[in-house]
Amino acid sequence: MSQARPLPDYIPETEFGDWFLQTRTWDVHVLEVALRDLDRLDPSLRTAHPVVIDVGCGWGGSLRKLNERFRPERLVGFDIAPKMVEAATREAARVRTAAGQPAQVVQASSAALPLPDASVDLVFCHQTFHHLVDQDRAIAEFFRVLRPGGKLLFAESTRRYIHSWVIRLLFRHPMEVQKTAPEYLALVRAAGFAVPDAQVSHPFLWWSREDLGLVERVLRIKPPAVREETLINLVATRP
Repeated sequence: MSQARPLPDYIPETEFGDWFLQTRTWDVHVLEVALRDLDRLDPSLRTAHPVVIDVGCGWGGSLRKLNERFRPERLVGFDIAPKMVEAATREAARVRTAAGQPAQVVQASSAALPLPDASVDLVFCHQTFHHLVDQDRAIAEFFRVLRPGGKLLFAESTRRYIHSWVIRLLFRHPMEVQKTAPEYLALVRAAGFAVPDAQVSHPFLWWSREDLGLVERVLRIKPPAVREETLINLVATRP
């Protein structure tokens, strides 16, 4: 019997995906909307967090937003893709933390963060987890590096969205590891995080639908109330 072929550690994005992650649509309708929803889920987030990390920082567009919201003394972005690390490093040089220091960007795997135990106050993981092959190790790393009382801000697309025809056509992901919204929530809780039900949301945004929201906007047909969710946002706490 032949053995299953192991998944690669890193699957490069398509050219379209690289372009899209640098657009205003991504910045305004994906990143900013997620941050506002996470704010809503846990109002206590709007306090200073001394050490903030962005796991899967991509091209670095989130660094300025995180710096403005959470006023960290140290802000570090992590990504595994060399071209994204290079671009994010340029963005980080324009950001000054509360300590007057520039943000940093480090090339590293989410499953092996080069940080000491209990050294981080807030982990931001936005639209990154569906790119990760070893999701169990990654969530364990988030728990390890967070201090007790530290927060995980998790915003993710689910299997329903990643397996849709439009995403299969335009982007590239490890399809075998995709999870439903309940499965992602269970994964975070199983890692040891506390996640109250009130700090979980499932926005059904236009860009997360196969029809890009055209049926509702043009035909005025509301989406079904009971559906397989395409997104999950949550705020988790390390006890």
